[in-house]
Amino acid sequence: MNTKSLSLIAFLLAAMASSVPAADYHLNLDPDSTRIHWVLGDVLHTVHGTFRLRSGEIAFDNNTGKASGMVIVDAVSGESGSNARDGRMHRNVLESAKYPEATFAPDQIEGTVTLTGTSHVKLHGTFTIHGSAHEIVVPVQVTAGGDKLDAKLKFEVPFVAWGMKDPSTLLLRVSKLVEVEMESTGHFAPAGGTASQSH
Repeated sequence: MNTKSLSLIAFLLAAMASSVPAADYHLNLDPDSTRIHWVLGDVLHTVHGTFRLRSGEIAFDNNTGKASGMVIVDAVSGESGSNARDGRMHRNVLESAKYPEATFAPDQIEGTVTLTGTSHVKLHGTFTIHGSAHEIVVPVQVTAGGDKLDAKLKFEVPFVAWGMKDPSTLLLRVSKLVEVEMESTGHFAPAGGTASQSH
């Protein structure tokens, strides 16, 4: 093969490579546009509450599935609309004065995040709450366009099995599972670039 043919092949390979989107992405979640909602059922009624996101940063590679970063939830911000109930939750269950944060550290993404449109992936990682770390897998619906990404996810926290106190009494029995739903908007950029920040 002559030098001219080799040069042509090299040019074509370079052109093909430049047309493929970068696989590494960096995502910053916006706390102001994030909604974290939790649900706890009991025999009489269902309790609804919220938490606030403190910060969220995730990096992922669509080719290898590797992920990293940290999502930090303000455990002290948990509330359900009842001061008495929330006081018991923070003192006896979450012990939020001692454990003021709940965190999620992703390490693997299963599936591909489509950079335009909606995709469904599973995010593997370590969820730390009440001082204990637990491996979890969270299904995530991702809608992306431009540099904006919307994420919706839902998972269960078996808080009693994870070492937190069961708030049930002789007269009131509550579920030992809390359902958590989160909706968040983030801005992402190829790794090495700078993701835009929301204000």
